[in-house]
Amino acid sequence: MAGRPNVLYGALLLIIASASWGAMFPVAGAIFQVVNPFYFTLLRYIPVAIILAIILYFKEGPRAFRSEGHLLMIWFFGTMGFTVYNLLMFIGQEQLGDPGVLIASIMEASVPILSAIVMWAYYRVHPGNFTLGTIIIAFIGVSLVVTNGDFSTIFSGGRLLPFLFLLIAALGWALYTIGGSRLPQWSVLRYSTLSLIYGMLTTLVVVGMGTAMGKITVPTLPEIFSVKYHFLFMILFPGLFALLGWNKGVQSLGPLNAVLFINIAPITTVVIRLVQGHSVEPLELLGVAIVCSMIIANNIYSRYQYRRKLRESIHDSMPHYKDESEEAETPTETVEEITPIDRA
Repeated sequence: MAGRPNVLYGALLLIIASASWGAMFPVAGAIFQVVNPFYFTLLRYIPVAIILAIILYFKEGPRAFRSEGHLLMIWFFGTMGFTVYNLLMFIGQEQLGDPGVLIASIMEASVPILSAIVMWAYYRVHPGNFTLGTIIIAFIGVSLVVTNGDFSTIFSGGRLLPFLFLLIAALGWALYTIGGSRLPQWSVLRYSTLSLIYGMLTTLVVVGMGTAMGKITVPTLPEIFSVKYHFLFMILFPGLFALLGWNKGVQSLGPLNAVLFINIAPITTVVIRLVQGHSVEPLELLGVAIVCSMIIANNIYSRYQYRRKLRESIHDSMPHYKDESEEAETPTETVEEITPIDRA
C-alpha cells in the first residue's frame, strides 16, 4: 500500500492534470480565433511527441520504439486518441461557438462512463444495472449542458452535427484509453509515446490532404505568434504535464481513486468561464453537477463490487470462512472496472 506522502503527491498530480484539462477548452477557444482546429492539433501535439520520444529514448532505450508486431493496433488506437478525438472534439467546439467550451468540457468528463458503453458493445462486458442507470442519468446531465433545457435546440441552429462530432470524439478517447490495457507488458510512457507518434502521422495525412485540396487554411507565422503563450500552455500542461502527471497519479492512488479527479475538469471550465465574464446558466450548472455525481456514484459502486468479489474469492478458497457481517446476497451481473482517462 502506498505511503501517505506518495498518496498526497499522487493526488496533487491528479488535481493538476484534471484542472489542466478543464482549462484546455477555454484556452483552445481563444486560439481558434486565429488558428483552425486542424493546425491547432498539429502545433499542439508534435512538440509533445518530440519531448516524449526524447524521454522514452533515455529512459527505456531505442528498443522501446519497436512495435513488436503491434504496429496496426498501436496505429489504430493512436488515430482514435490523437486524430479522431482531437480533431472532432475541437472542430465540434469551434462550430458550437461560445457554448462549445462548456459542452466540450462536459463531454471530456463523461469519457469514463462512455468507456463502460464501449466495453459493453465491443467486449460484451455487461456493465450491470446500477452502472446502466448512471449512464442514462449522466447523459441527461450532458443534454442539459448542451441544450440548457430546450431540447429542440439539438436539432436546430446547426447544433446536431457538432454535438455528434463531440460524441464521436469522446468515444474515440474511450477506445484509446481501453487500448492501453491491450499491452500490459508495455510501460505507460511507451504506449503513450508510440500511439501519439502514429496518431500524429494520421493527423498529418488528414491535414495535408485537406490543405492540398484547399479545404484547410494554413495559419501564418504572425497568427501563430499572436497566441504563442496559449500554445505554450497547451503543450506543457494539458499535453505533457497532464499526461505524465495523470499516469503517475493513477500509479499512486489506483484507478478507482484516480477517476474521481476527472470531475475537476468541468468545474475548472465553469470557474474560468465565470472569471472571464461569461454567464453560466443554472441548468448548465445542474447538468455539470449531474454528470460529476454519476461518475462519483459509479466509482463508489465499483468499489463495492470489487470488495464483494474479493470476499467471494476468499470464500471460494476458504469454504469454512464465515463473515457474519455479510448478509446473504443473490448473484448479480459481473461488472468490470471502468478504465479512467489516463492519457491527455
